[in-house]
Amino acid sequence: MLQTACLIMPLGGCLLSNDKPEPGLDIPAAYNAGPKNPKIAEAALPSLDWWRSFRSRELTEIIEEAREANLDIAAAVARIVQADANSRVAGAALLPSVDLNGDASRAQSSKTTSLGNGQAFVDNNGFRVSNTLSASLSASYEIDFWGKNRATLRSYEESAVASRFDRDVVTLSTIASTANSYFQVLAAQDRLRVARNNYASAQRVLNLIQQRVNAGTASALEVSQQESVVATQRAAIPPIEQTLAQYRNALAVLLARSPERVQIRGGSLNSLAVPRVTPGLPAELLTQRPDIREAEANLAAANANVYNARAQLLPSITLTGEGGYQSSVFKLLMRPESAFFSLGAGLTQPIFEGGRLLGNVDLQKGKQDELLQTYRKTVISAFSDVETALTGLRNAVERERLQRAVVTASQRAFDISEQRLREGTIDLVTVLQTQQTLYTAQDTLVQARLATMQAAVSLYQALGGGWLPKPVEASNAR
Repeated sequence: MLQTACLIMPLGGCLLSNDKPEPGLDIPAAYNAGPKNPKIAEAALPSLDWWRSFRSRELTEIIEEAREANLDIAAAVARIVQADANSRVAGAALLPSVDLNGDASRAQSSKTTSLGNGQAFVDNNGFRVSNTLSASLSASYEIDFWGKNRATLRSYEESAVASRFDRDVVTLSTIASTANSYFQVLAAQDRLRVARNNYASAQRVLNLIQQRVNAGTASALEVSQQESVVATQRAAIPPIEQTLAQYRNALAVLLARSPERVQIRGGSLNSLAVPRVTPGLPAELLTQRPDIREAEANLAAANANVYNARAQLLPSITLTGEGGYQSSVFKLLMRPESAFFSLGAGLTQPIFEGGRLLGNVDLQKGKQDELLQTYRKTVISAFSDVETALTGLRNAVERERLQRAVVTASQRAFDISEQRLREGTIDLVTVLQTQQTLYTAQDTLVQARLATMQAAVSLYQALGGGWLPKPVEASNAR
């Protein structure tokens, strides 16, 4: 037995060697589209409640309600409960299993039993009845010598950690969707106001042309051309109203309420502030973005599963015991002479399992490698998302600035053309051109403003939704 133990110990050390894979990440020192000075990058980190930076009380109220009521978040919380329960189930293997057993039986033998020569034997006592009563405790315990059960528990605990980061991923996605849907509502309201104002101005120009027709200085063709513009502007209103209703209903789903019970006041995108977002340092992204933390926890669970699979190749030692009382008469059941007990120990060493155990090791190693690559891709994708969001926000702000200049110039040109139309010193073709240019520029400006707001949300989402407060040092905690 000593020789066997001597052989097993080196084998166990070899099989259970810690070979956790290294991710091999190449973390840049700074973002290409972000500040190059680390002190500047660290000075203005986004807060956790980043949605307040848009300076909209209604948006804040809607997002906070979505965080409490959203059904996707509720489902993610339910998955946390399941993961915690699985951890408790896995942890039970580290403790002894104790059962209370009670048994009572009554047996009656036959008066006659078959003999070999076909004759019958009759007991002189007639019917033979026997009673058996027993009460006992039984216990079993597997000594976790190789850490197999501890590895299983560690795997489930890491999965429980991953489920919490999954909830954070769902929450961040819900907040971003809520903010974007609210911005879409505001954009639809802005576009609706622009369309109605454009319809009113087109109608005003039509009235001027009709006055010129009455005065004999314009033709019916000019009236028809402007009537076409009026009809076009009027036809643009229903689709925008449909878009407004669509995004209001989308907000209702995010709030887990029926559309009839959701009232969105809205307003204008121009009333919102464009937040200043500083991305911080790329290394911080590894700890603050929840999908990275989730992938990391899943990889840790896979590492534990590999350890468990290898430990299954080694011997398992089980201790069993049972003790209690047994008697054929109830009043004698608890007497000392009715006591009994049994103790046992067993060692099981797998020898031939048809390749099942080795196959399980390869399976777990394959999953480990898959999750390692998933983790690496998640990190790389996170850096890419931040770079894309930084560039997108910068370009969106610049596009909005340029488009405002277009609207200002177009509005000035339209005002001049309308004034000259009143004076009769301009042809209708020029008026039509300035109208169409202004109407298109105004609608494009609303969409550019929407793109700016959505780009800011995308950057916050790419950064993981903000940074947790830095931990307080023990010396400063008082």
